[in-house]
Amino acid sequence: MAETQFHFAQPEWFWALWAILPVGLWLWRSAAKAVRGPVHRYADPHLLPHLTGTRTLKARERWGRFLRWSLLWTLLIIAMAGPRWDYEDIRLFHPGNNLLILLDISRSMQADDVAPNRLGRARQEIQDLILQNRQVRLGLIAFASVPHVLSPITEDTYTILNRLPALSTDLVRLQGSRLHLALDRAEMLLDSLPEDSARAILLISDGDFDEPGLEKRIAELARAGIRFHALGIGKPEPVRVPGPSGGWLLDRTTGQPVTTQLREELLQRLADAGEGLYQRASYRDSDTESLLAAAAVSNLPAKPGEERTRIWNERFYLPLFLLALLLLPDFRAHRRKRP
Repeated sequence: MAETQFHFAQPEWFWALWAILPVGLWLWRSAAKAVRGPVHRYADPHLLPHLTGTRTLKARERWGRFLRWSLLWTLLIIAMAGPRWDYEDIRLFHPGNNLLILLDISRSMQADDVAPNRLGRARQEIQDLILQNRQVRLGLIAFASVPHVLSPITEDTYTILNRLPALSTDLVRLQGSRLHLALDRAEMLLDSLPEDSARAILLISDGDFDEPGLEKRIAELARAGIRFHALGIGKPEPVRVPGPSGGWLLDRTTGQPVTTQLREELLQRLADAGEGLYQRASYRDSDTESLLAAAAVSNLPAKPGEERTRIWNERFYLPLFLLALLLLPDFRAHRRKRP
């Protein structure tokens, strides 16, 4: 049943409140151990601060500090749990532009010729597409030897955004890049859309695959009204491929490390066959802006659909505000102690 009143977006954060118990137990044991320490054999309690240079906290002061820390910790956990209430029901609009992303998650995408590695860079590019997008419905298929539909074409692109951190080359057991199968799955998803809408495929890959008939297959898609774009990840210089358990991936025949490189010529030919655009991924916004502009070519106006989304009014800032007020005296005291 959908929540309509006050609730927490991520209540699992409240498990962190159990941390208060071991901290309290440690405080009790350390205080008892300090009282029985060997230094007490050689000096009276009122002389110990002069001997050690530190002052032993009284029990009331010690437990007062613990209760204050517990309150701060609880406020922080409440903020992380995401208290919220009140919402707005918004009807989603169906733009006439649809872009289905094919993300290569084969082992070669672990190469680190771009930071942090090729797959990490590809995730950042998809994130940029989502954050900059205002006119295109997006979908996502991850593929290596087998394609996996992570999200069909949708207006709720933040669903894709939430799934990006989990994408890795370990999602597939059989390695290799089989683009033909990914294109077949993409065509099935795009065929269900209106023919007069703009339909496009965006391949994000290093181009490290060797399959016959790719250009012919993509040209057939273009004739059917599905344009093909490509975004190259990596550098043209050869680089070794990391292995699944450390070290380098070795060729089973020669025993030498496997190398990979960005095959820009192949990706450019595929984009030309699909009447689309090729871009090499960069750290600027120009590459994603160009691809979004190339995908937003429909003349159909955006129209309201039957789908609705619920936008909650998040209130996490309220416990954070109380937390900041409670910490403010500590900053003032620290400033007075500075020389």
